[in-house]
Amino acid sequence: MAYDLLIKNGRIVDGSGMPSFMGDVAVKNGKIAEIGKLSGAAAQTVDAGGQAVAPGFIDNHCHYDAQVTWDPLCSFSCDHGATSVVIGNCSLSLAPVKKGNATRMGEFLSYVEAIPMEVLNTIEVDWETFPQYMDRLDRNLGVNVGTLIGHTAVRYYVMGDECQQRTATDDEIKAMQQVVREGMEGGALGLSVSRNQGHYDPQGVHIPALWADEKEIFALADVLRELGTGIIQSGGGRDAEMADGLMARLSEATGRPVIYNNLGQSVRRPGDWQRHMARVDETAAQGIRAYPLCSPNTTTQTFNMANTQVFRGSPTWHPILLVSDDEKLRAYADPAVRQKLHEEMVEGKVEIPGNTIARDWYNYIWVEEPKLEKNNWMTGKTLNQIAQAQNKRIIDAFLDLVVEEKLETVFMQAENNIDPEAMRAILNYPNALIGLSDGGAHVQFHGGYGYSSRLLGEWVREKQVMSLEKAVRRLTFDSASTFGLYDRGLLRPGMVADITIFDPDTVKPLPEFIVHDFPAGGWRYKEPAAGIYATFVNGRMLMKEGEHTGNLPGRVLRNSRYQAAQG
Repeated sequence: MAYDLLIKNGRIVDGSGMPSFMGDVAVKNGKIAEIGKLSGAAAQTVDAGGQAVAPGFIDNHCHYDAQVTWDPLCSFSCDHGATSVVIGNCSLSLAPVKKGNATRMGEFLSYVEAIPMEVLNTIEVDWETFPQYMDRLDRNLGVNVGTLIGHTAVRYYVMGDECQQRTATDDEIKAMQQVVREGMEGGALGLSVSRNQGHYDPQGVHIPALWADEKEIFALADVLRELGTGIIQSGGGRDAEMADGLMARLSEATGRPVIYNNLGQSVRRPGDWQRHMARVDETAAQGIRAYPLCSPNTTTQTFNMANTQVFRGSPTWHPILLVSDDEKLRAYADPAVRQKLHEEMVEGKVEIPGNTIARDWYNYIWVEEPKLEKNNWMTGKTLNQIAQAQNKRIIDAFLDLVVEEKLETVFMQAENNIDPEAMRAILNYPNALIGLSDGGAHVQFHGGYGYSSRLLGEWVREKQVMSLEKAVRRLTFDSASTFGLYDRGLLRPGMVADITIFDPDTVKPLPEFIVHDFPAGGWRYKEPAAGIYATFVNGRMLMKEGEHTGNLPGRVLRNSRYQAAQG
């Protein structure tokens, strides 16, 4: 047999978790043809030189819904070995959308996921229905893209502006069900909802999905039960599950997997990750498929006070985040405003919706880059340390610096996944999926794309929390099987040839830096990778040593029902 592609001399890590072995992988017509010690002729031969040859990584929680329309690679997930991404998470998709409503729809995505509106406004929205959106994407893709139907989008499509005012009527719920049904029959991977009380629009109002009651959520999810396909994803699912078991109840009622955010260690909630695991152990023992996502990333974000969401939800602070820079500076200099912020954010007299920041946040925010030379001594010091050194209240020390440097001081925040032993347990937890890059979101605060190369570099090679074979399974087969991508995630003859070649000895994420490569002059953080040699999508090389080959072999990933209907 003459092959289209022959990868020679690789360490085959096949995604099953079984021991790796030396061998070759042959590809024909976009699928794996043979694995072993092969010598057939091939149109393209690649020498892996002993590097790992694995299934392509599946970036299972992304927000490239807008970016993919101008960036078919979904950079920078592709830099870290991803051959497939899943978008439309947390109830936020860009379809369905009625003519004239695209800007408002974009605002929901923009504020929750921190993507500038001036960038989103450049998109030519030439679709209305969800199947039309998928067909539009399918014409120009580098990586494979799976799409979820966003509850916020569906609610806005059916209810208009009243989607943020009230619960839905029975007729409106039936109309929403039909929209979800059309999207699923068109091949969507599932439905996404949100219970995240920290998700607002730019006007400070909760996004549409949060106005839905359980009757509406279960009715939409029941469409997936009816069709026998798809997954349900939820933003803010952890708190909902711990409060009244909503995630498990959704899965039990529909028989569909429920994937939700998230299992993680946080200084905001000491001990919560253990309690969360115990809860998931209980439901898994009952045969319920309600799985949290977890991430190998220590969640950090870089920000200044001209552009931040860190303090959203605070009654006094949240409105200030939305006004002009001049108005911000006046507010931050006002003693009355400072007193209110002190009472809310330091004395803790107000409960912040969504638990979006630690009570002692000032111990986990530090000065990364002061703008004035005289303030260089603050670099690397927390706000609490600076306040103590100056003998000031936290709020006064913080805002004195912010006002003096005209909102330009660069700060860093880190509260999540900072305990190595907790992370060892979380990453190895079999009832959680590893992923949650948030690729395409929060583009001016942090990357996150490098979760896969961080797992392989920091947690496998350096800290040895699991074997290489297990880590590859966690990045590939676990997500493929849960999300219904049954022809991917393993290196087996007959499976689709999505393949990543990487060097286990050098793979890691590299430091972030700013690039100006978005439309309308927009900028974002880039997180490059080391040790990712090449990726192949549907049997064709997409990336080699960090550079795009020019090929665009990606396709929209469709659910099992759609594939069966298409033969």
